[in-house]
Amino acid sequence: MTTAGTAGVTGAPGAVDTHGAGGGAEVGQAVIDAFDPAWRHDPYQAYRTLREAGLFVDGPLGTSLVPGYAECAAILADPVWSHAEESALLHPDSDVELPGSFLWMEPPDHTRLRGLVSRAFTPRTIEATRPTARRVVDGLLDAALAAGEVDLIEDFAYPLPLTMICDLLGVPASEHAAVRRMSAGIARGLDPDALLSPAELAARTAAVHEFREFFGGLVEARRADPRDDLISALGQVYAEGDRLTTTELLGTLLILVVAGHETTVNLIGNGVLALMRDPGQLDALRRDPELALPAVEEMLRLDPPAQVTTRTARGEVAVAGRTFTPGEAVIVMIGSANRDPRAFTEPDRLRIDRYAGGEKVNRHLALGMGLHYCLGAPLVRLEVGEALRGIATRLSSITPLADPPPYRPNIVVRGMSELPVRVTG
Repeated sequence: MTTAGTAGVTGAPGAVDTHGAGGGAEVGQAVIDAFDPAWRHDPYQAYRTLREAGLFVDGPLGTSLVPGYAECAAILADPVWSHAEESALLHPDSDVELPGSFLWMEPPDHTRLRGLVSRAFTPRTIEATRPTARRVVDGLLDAALAAGEVDLIEDFAYPLPLTMICDLLGVPASEHAAVRRMSAGIARGLDPDALLSPAELAARTAAVHEFREFFGGLVEARRADPRDDLISALGQVYAEGDRLTTTELLGTLLILVVAGHETTVNLIGNGVLALMRDPGQLDALRRDPELALPAVEEMLRLDPPAQVTTRTARGEVAVAGRTFTPGEAVIVMIGSANRDPRAFTEPDRLRIDRYAGGEKVNRHLALGMGLHYCLGAPLVRLEVGEALRGIATRLSSITPLADPPPYRPNIVVRGMSELPVRVTG
């Protein structure tokens, strides 16, 4: 048996209630609200109720909800907790199988595949895309300033990471719209099947089949005729005589395209909305654009696009005084943990200098911990950092025309469907 506690959390209290909370009308309603599309614009009130109810709360699908920072961090960092069972947990009757990815694997398969991908998807490869990011940001801001009023999601947040990932992979510009369509269908389908309509389930199936066919064709083309792009590099990478199979490569591409693209779109939208709601923080960014990078970390903490993930115990394990048996599943509530007042001061407030090095602060959980720490984190930071620099240096004003804006119903990858704004230079 392994044990995980709450040690190492800055500001953690000396004594906390380690008993789970199972009932009560207020807690039951908070569980519903935390996953209710009607509360996508603000699930944080429900999260607060869940944190106050106990360290573990009875959740859907036979799981326990974990709303606190220390417990979530302990689970994410402990390899006894597996991510491989998420598909079976959320999609037990699915008629379509996503391509195999190391995201849903555990060692030794996870170690092997992540190691191979890391040889091609290097920090140097990502940094080389910075000039492209700045060019794309400037072009999108030029168009926004010419229009005066734009939908920040449609006209800025989507085109930036879509262009970046497609260029990196070597996807022709004529196919960018198709990649976006596939990505949206799969991202919606990451939510539990019980929450999806028949039309959404059918759209996921169609998107996965289209993804397999389209990217499968690109993989074969690049293996026959390599170019200077990431698909070619992934197709050629070797380590000790090993290489990625076509299925493994497709699974990797699915994560890079769907997880990377969709989460970055939502992070830009969530982050810019937070800045518009706090003009003082936006002014601080304008005065010092170098705060763009710490601001990305704070936005990941305050309003992360990936709100929840699951883990299943592979062995008997104790977390904060509770023992879990093999096969027990939990929902790690990243969005709640990142606003836990036991771990962060002023947790509901945007402070773009929180991660600027002036104080000791807990790391946020938006990009994961341990084995499944986000492989694409450097690309996310680069893209969103360049977006914030552009907004800070080129826009004299940016004002929301709807607050709260409409949100998509997605739970696993949360974000707005549109964000109308008025801009001036």
